[in-house]
Amino acid sequence: MKAVRLVEVGKPLELHQVPIPSVGEHDVLVRVRAAGICHSDVHYRAGKSPVYPLPMTLGHEVAGVVEAVGREVRRVRPGDRVCLHYMVTCGNCFYCSAGSEQFCESGRMIGHYTDGGYAEFIAVPERNAVLLPEEISFEQGATLMCASATALHALRKSRLRGGETLAVFGVGGLGYSAIQLGRAFGAREVFAVDISEHKLSLAEKVGATPVNAARTDPVEEIRRLTGGYGVDVALELIGLPITMEQALRSLAVFGRAVIVGISDRPISVDTYRELLGPERELIGSNDHLLQELPLLIELARRGALDLSEVVSRTIPLEAGAINAALDDLEHFSEHVRTVIVP
Repeated sequence: MKAVRLVEVGKPLELHQVPIPSVGEHDVLVRVRAAGICHSDVHYRAGKSPVYPLPMTLGHEVAGVVEAVGREVRRVRPGDRVCLHYMVTCGNCFYCSAGSEQFCESGRMIGHYTDGGYAEFIAVPERNAVLLPEEISFEQGATLMCASATALHALRKSRLRGGETLAVFGVGGLGYSAIQLGRAFGAREVFAVDISEHKLSLAEKVGATPVNAARTDPVEEIRRLTGGYGVDVALELIGLPITMEQALRSLAVFGRAVIVGISDRPISVDTYRELLGPERELIGSNDHLLQELPLLIELARRGALDLSEVVSRTIPLEAGAINAALDDLEHFSEHVRTVIVP
């Protein structure tokens, strides 16, 4: 089968011919119908977040059709539409038992530590295959598995309550979902911060108040729009030190800033004025949980989470097209989400 693989850090991905994965007795083989390109993949290619072993097939946002199942598989069968939870875990260690499988002692993220979805087929344990309703396209189902799921987990970490205000820094695939999920969870007002007018117009369509950080200081603008108070919750989804610092400074007293974006550079915090004095919280949010996916899929099925504008383009399973999409993401292009359709 065809697979587009990271062979060397800092180099373009390459198209290889590799064997179709074997299927263990508890595994399912999925024919990939859509694989999202995430900003994390840019970090993997650049070496900001190490990938091993190399070569590795990238791609952790995956949806498709079950092609074959192992003899002990009971929950899914060939022909089922599925999307894939990207953490392959043991299910038995302390963290898995506690419902925090992203810290599984032997966990492997697909497309990061085990081969992912930039390929024609992928094999995963049965527990990773989540049924995808007919109402949701494969392209949208793929983006649910990272962008939307990570946004949902971050909002849960923020403890957002009905009637509170929310600022979303970065209107990419995560931000577009975070705005809608924040509204679904009862946020009184959502502010969307970005430098792209196109992305801000998309945010406005789903109920956010746009804040163009290319034209104004977003912290000052958020304070102006909230009567000087700031927001109760801020999500940082970009991965730049400046936006992480802005997210913290945009908070009201008792506010919570959740950092999701990946960066290899430190941030500067005035610990008394920006953190201790106003009793704010700075929270890290890592990945998402399998237990969160049924709610997420149901919100999408019912239309509370509309992903029709998320997939801004589709491309074939070709190294040139994928590398070009990664280049665009590296430079924060206008595209919300690019999805590979093999």
